[in-house]
Amino acid sequence: MTTGNRHWMERDLRVVWHPCTQMKDHETIPLIPIRRGEGIWLEDHDGKRYLDAVSSWWTNIFGHCNPRINERIKQQVDQLEHVILGGFTHAPVVELSERLVQLAPDGLTRVFYADNGSAGIEVALKMSHHYWRNVGQPQKKRFLTITNGYHGETLGTMSVSDVALYTETYQALLLDCIKVPSPDCYYREFGQGWEEHSRLMFRHMRKALEQHHHEISAVILEPLVQGAGGMRMYHPVYLSLLRQACDEFGVHLILDEIAVGFGRTGTMFACEQAGITPDFMVLSKALTGGYLPLAAVLTTEQVYQAFYDDYSTLKAFLHSHTYTANPLACSAALATLEIFEQDDVIEKNRELAQVMSEATAHLADHPHIAEVRQTGMILAMEMVQDKAGKTPFPWQERRGMRVYRHALERGALLRPLGNVVYFIPPYVITPEQIRWLAEVATEGIDLAVRD
Repeated sequence: MTTGNRHWMERDLRVVWHPCTQMKDHETIPLIPIRRGEGIWLEDHDGKRYLDAVSSWWTNIFGHCNPRINERIKQQVDQLEHVILGGFTHAPVVELSERLVQLAPDGLTRVFYADNGSAGIEVALKMSHHYWRNVGQPQKKRFLTITNGYHGETLGTMSVSDVALYTETYQALLLDCIKVPSPDCYYREFGQGWEEHSRLMFRHMRKALEQHHHEISAVILEPLVQGAGGMRMYHPVYLSLLRQACDEFGVHLILDEIAVGFGRTGTMFACEQAGITPDFMVLSKALTGGYLPLAAVLTTEQVYQAFYDDYSTLKAFLHSHTYTANPLACSAALATLEIFEQDDVIEKNRELAQVMSEATAHLADHPHIAEVRQTGMILAMEMVQDKAGKTPFPWQERRGMRVYRHALERGALLRPLGNVVYFIPPYVITPEQIRWLAEVATEGIDLAVRD
């Protein structure tokens, strides 16, 4: 017996509490039950298809039901589905760790696993704090970050985040962190380039390091693109200056590459564009091609050796997750990395990124678009009430929701961040599909900005 959207929607709304959602919205906005996915398309139970322009929360880079990833998981599930990683190991985690170390910036030699991006950030924060304790500097226990950053939804990750929508309610529960103004180039002066603005904004970071380095464990930030903060972007020179300053003042550098890693910004990892190696690099989302939860925290031999001692010293990093390095997830990740190796993905992405730029270029002159900005395969269009002054629309008007609903009617999944409409499509999107998506977005923006 076949059942349509309404059947599954009604059953869902009786029992499921959805993430990042005001559930009352679904009294007027239909929930969409997805039956199957193929390539860049999602199909609901009534047979309507939607182009997945946000890679299902920025994870699905090689398309839904990719036959190569499918096959690797099928082979693994007949061999081993899961095993405790404490005292045991398995081939997929060994092979994946070797591959990640080969791909990562020089100096990152050890891989610790977690279940998701937030958990990976928690690992990096704890590991940095614990490192300083192990080497006799327990006073270094605060974290320094930039405004408008986002690193996850757990208490530690919210502490180093700065998007009020997600953190304000829980402020009483959070760690006391130091935050300095973001190098966000949206706020650069007229006629000022990205590099000049990013260099200028670094003075705030340097001042904080000068004043507080004795108590700072690590600086943490998203390299090049602040995702949940509205796809705000900055120049790689900021990362270069930050690496130098962290070395100068004896502070760890944690880079959250969860959203921007694996080719999204035009290089395999965003930090490559600054030519630097962080002390901790956190990966997730696209790591498994959007198939299964998995996070990896890469760090240096120096950090690893600070924990390597007799058990009685209590220096071991006693952090664990039940499904750490699950073999099925590791197999999906290995298949994903093999596609990168075999298909010249990064170069093809550069061509697609150029098409994205050309297809949306007309919106730079739109009276209610303050900026069209792009880093690799991330493109964002910011809707404003007044273009000259970049005056935002009141958030209560939910203009982005109007774009979302129009796109669904046209068969596209766009999920704006407030008033920021963005594309983060799977890498299997075609130039023709990009152009169509730009048409849909333009129509949605025109509808959204009407009074």
